[in-house]
Amino acid sequence: MKRILALSACAMALAAPSFADEGMWTFDNFPADAVKAKYGVSITQKWLDDVRAAAVRLSGGCSASVVTGSGLVLTNHHCVRDCAQDLSTASTNYITDGFMAAKREDEKLCPGMQAEILDGISDVTARVNAASEGKTGADYLKARDAAIAAIEKEGCTGKEDKFRCQVITLYQGGQYKLYTYRKYADVRLVFAPEEPMAFFGGDPDNFNFPRYDLDFSMVRLYENGKPVVTPKHLKWTDAEPKVGQPVFVAGNPGSTSRLNTLEQLQGERDIDLPDILLMLSEFRGRLIRFSEESPEKARTAQTTLFGIENSYKALKGRFEALLDPKMMATKKAADDDLKAKVKADPKLAAAIGDPWNDIAKIEQERVNLQGDYNWLEARAGFRSSLFRYARVLVRAAEERGKPNGDRLREYGDSRLPLLKKNLLDAKPVYPDLEQLCLEFWLSKLRENLTADAAGTKLFLGKRSPEALAAELAKSKLGDPAFRKQLWEGGLAAIKASDDPMIKFVLATDAASRSARKAFEDKIAGPEDRATEAVAKARFAVYGTKTYPDATFSLRLSYGAVEGWNEKGKFVEPFTYYGGLYERATGEEPFKLPPRWVEAKGKLNEKTVFDFATTNDIIGGNSGSPLISAKGEVLGAVFDGNIESLGGDFWYDGRVNRTVVASSAAITEALKKIYHQDGLVKELMAK
Repeated sequence: MKRILALSACAMALAAPSFADEGMWTFDNFPADAVKAKYGVSITQKWLDDVRAAAVRLSGGCSASVVTGSGLVLTNHHCVRDCAQDLSTASTNYITDGFMAAKREDEKLCPGMQAEILDGISDVTARVNAASEGKTGADYLKARDAAIAAIEKEGCTGKEDKFRCQVITLYQGGQYKLYTYRKYADVRLVFAPEEPMAFFGGDPDNFNFPRYDLDFSMVRLYENGKPVVTPKHLKWTDAEPKVGQPVFVAGNPGSTSRLNTLEQLQGERDIDLPDILLMLSEFRGRLIRFSEESPEKARTAQTTLFGIENSYKALKGRFEALLDPKMMATKKAADDDLKAKVKADPKLAAAIGDPWNDIAKIEQERVNLQGDYNWLEARAGFRSSLFRYARVLVRAAEERGKPNGDRLREYGDSRLPLLKKNLLDAKPVYPDLEQLCLEFWLSKLRENLTADAAGTKLFLGKRSPEALAAELAKSKLGDPAFRKQLWEGGLAAIKASDDPMIKFVLATDAASRSARKAFEDKIAGPEDRATEAVAKARFAVYGTKTYPDATFSLRLSYGAVEGWNEKGKFVEPFTYYGGLYERATGEEPFKLPPRWVEAKGKLNEKTVFDFATTNDIIGGNSGSPLISAKGEVLGAVFDGNIESLGGDFWYDGRVNRTVVASSAAITEALKKIYHQDGLVKELMAK
């Protein structure tokens, strides 16, 4: 188990200078002066505006960037896996074999994918705070969420067809910002390499370095059936990166816990992560067994298995990070320092109260409510598309009849268009895989809640998990036309439906909602209120010279191309094409696709393939462009090293590294391996 000693999250809480290149900064609070002082480059407002206008957020949880004037977007291969899976058939496997559109007419719609580009930021903190002033628990949560729903709706009224408005919570409730996005609902797959190249080395190499992954793909933005004209795009370059070169990552890091209190981290370490890791490990075993039953089952399960294995390895690293006693001790010291400074200011102490004690009590209460909440609500269906469709249809039919501010937050007016797109876009549903997911969920529900629990009796009745799963997997909800019929028919059509999954959700959803309400009233609401108070204390004591935790919203990090020392050995920051062929064994997961075997000798062995930088990233940054000070794309961020898995809680500039697929390697592969002359010409256009 790794022991990482530098704890920048704690240093940040103590208001000390950030270690090295720490920080996922918002575009309206980027430390340009610090970058100038360290690297000697000037990041102007124009530079920030130009990068922001080309940075893309993908609805599947990834980042991307516009790289040509015709809406061409660079991202990772693993960010379009779902798209490639959805477009594949029993006879055509776009994941294994890759996808290459010969012409624009061959570019294929990615079901459910939406691309968003940040258009503007406005501060709405005062309005949200005013709405929730003096309220606690469930009343606080309801007032806050109603205010957010109103702000989002008002922000996009009259322009909902092209824009999406989202209130982003920053500094754990210390700030609220309205982000207005230009959205593109027609995103089409242009190019994806074979998975054996995009994920060369497989799970053994995942989160490690050296790497030899060509983890990139291209999609294109369309509107009204035509490619979008995008004059504000990043400039592509086939120049190779240099050691020490200043570089920037513009992307949407998903979630970090660097501002959490000690008690919150202990709860994650002692309760959440052990449970999740055990669950993922068991489900992984079931998926592997399922995949061994036939080639077709292996094909249909491959994307799900990839996601489970990736999540398991990432969360295992996160768990190991929290086992570091020095990290936890330093976090305690940071909390104690902030508490002491609050106590020393009577006026601040009176205003803040003791939110740390409140959080500690909430963490103790969490154990009593988390079981029902997890298995009846948060994990319900466990990756079953049929269950997800049914729940969305049932809840949307009920929620749309309520005032906007009274709905479950995911059914607010500003969020319905994307929810509807995900519901109605045509995607394949695999009944055998559905049955496997449902069996697993129902068996774990019974195991964790016990056979005599009210929730178990309601959901299973006298049926076994296997029998009920087989029945539910016969649902007709895999047909998008049927889903559309129910969506448009509303609550009356839902209640009249004889579909087994619809009937099941109708019969059980009240219990799921009840578990959610109890959890939000007693845990989520009070904890959000308490963490907001801690954030206000931190602002009062340390100011706003730090960055907020990641929230899957646009951020910018800075750093340099650098290697690092690991166990007394220096790790070079570059890999090269020549090393790829040395690493290939001819056996999975180090087996090259045929066209790559045939191309040996045609590639420049000294071309930089993948490389490492000191940029501070986390999950959600996948697909982010790595940008030079000149605004050129040097590659696509696709991973971090094993040390970076503690990045949820801290950043250690000595060893945390971002891993990038170089634009030089991408360009050479497009030319010499894939013969994509048209794509290269578009990318290199002056």
